[in-house]
Amino acid sequence: MTDVLDPIAERRVATPGDAGLRAVAMRPVLETPGWWWPTVVVLGAVVVLGVVAWVYQVANGLGTAGYNDGAFWAIYEANLVAFIGVSYGGAVVSAILRLTHAEWRAPLTRIAEATALVTLPIGMIFIIPHLGSPGKVWELVWPTYWNLSSPILWDFFAVSTYLLATIVFFYLPLIPDAAIALERFDLEPTSGRLRVRQSIYRVLVGRFTGTPGERRRLNGAIGLVAIMIIPMAVSVHSVLSFAFASSSRAGYMETILPVYFVVAALYSGVALVVLSVAASRRLFHLEAFITPRHFVRLGFLMIAFGAAYLYLTFTEYLIDGYSGTTGASAWVYQIVAGRYAIPFWLYFFAGGVLPLVIMAFRRLRTTTGVVVASTLVVLSLWIKRLVIVIPPATEPLVNSPLKSAGVLAGNWGTYHFTWVPISITVAATAAIPLLLLVVFRFFPILSMAEIEEIDDAHERANVGEVGA
Repeated sequence: MTDVLDPIAERRVATPGDAGLRAVAMRPVLETPGWWWPTVVVLGAVVVLGVVAWVYQVANGLGTAGYNDGAFWAIYEANLVAFIGVSYGGAVVSAILRLTHAEWRAPLTRIAEATALVTLPIGMIFIIPHLGSPGKVWELVWPTYWNLSSPILWDFFAVSTYLLATIVFFYLPLIPDAAIALERFDLEPTSGRLRVRQSIYRVLVGRFTGTPGERRRLNGAIGLVAIMIIPMAVSVHSVLSFAFASSSRAGYMETILPVYFVVAALYSGVALVVLSVAASRRLFHLEAFITPRHFVRLGFLMIAFGAAYLYLTFTEYLIDGYSGTTGASAWVYQIVAGRYAIPFWLYFFAGGVLPLVIMAFRRLRTTTGVVVASTLVVLSLWIKRLVIVIPPATEPLVNSPLKSAGVLAGNWGTYHFTWVPISITVAATAAIPLLLLVVFRFFPILSMAEIEEIDDAHERANVGEVGA
């Protein structure tokens, strides 16, 4: 009976005809599917609409985005946390699977790392509409204006450092694939587009020739970056939470927030990786290399973070509600039974309970089931970020004149969504698949060298067993 963990055996059964690894991995680079340009145009138009909305906001002020004295933080801050958070899933999942030598990771690593690479800068861009005036960004990058006591500044430093690590983590495994691609280009008819790609790949390859010594050093460098990127991701989202936790508002002033933010980032990040892998598998016909078992394993990894996140949610609200202090009690009441109860319970069931149910039953634990669970997680965790950000920002700092009910009854500020932040949010969401399509027009969608190395090791092991 065939070993279900043998990737070579799986591909021998699943690979149609002579469509080998290199042909499949290079197909998005060498061929332009009929759906590619229409998809890019539509996604690009959505991104342009978001830019128009931002220009309108710059001209007319943050009031056009629904901000006011009673709601000074809202959707932009939630988006900043959410988009930066989902970027951790790709890098950390790839790093963990590399360090644990999980061989099934090989067809997923390039997609996961590319997802991290494109989502992180999109999340960083939300600092611009958050500041209101784009000129204030200069104060983050020019030392004369630095306020070292501001957690926002340290957020910028931490995320910028993590972006650099993400770029390196994407680039290093690409070096041997670039060498393979150059060999493949020699078999293709010469064209202007091909020459551009050849020039890019020659720069990427550098002096790498693929000798065993070079491969050992490269694998060592990848392992070192993988080790560094995990604590870096944890520290970055912890620092991001300090902007909230260091305030004096109930709901923000929580010691649990650093852990809470990190786990939420990993939970939603793994879910986004699942969606990216599923879309890439379908659009680029990677079924021979990405099998249903990959989705199930990613689903279990996602649910592990989901269970931890539910526990932290329960802990946070239980402690604050049980404390009986006025501010904490008012905040918890507004979330679980007040004006924010609908989005909170929507998150709780759609993003917490349902994914657990889907992964608990074998009949539901299919590729479609894991994709549905991941979709629920990504959407629900974005809603949860709104629930984290908006209630404390609209909370009154003085007691309500309705003395019989106190702060539970009145004086709460309000935030109303307008077309401006909705357009910018939708544009940022559309930018993720748009950038991924562009990335895979230039770089192989599968890590060819890594998959071939694992397959060769399996073949040598099988030959050794036969010889014995």
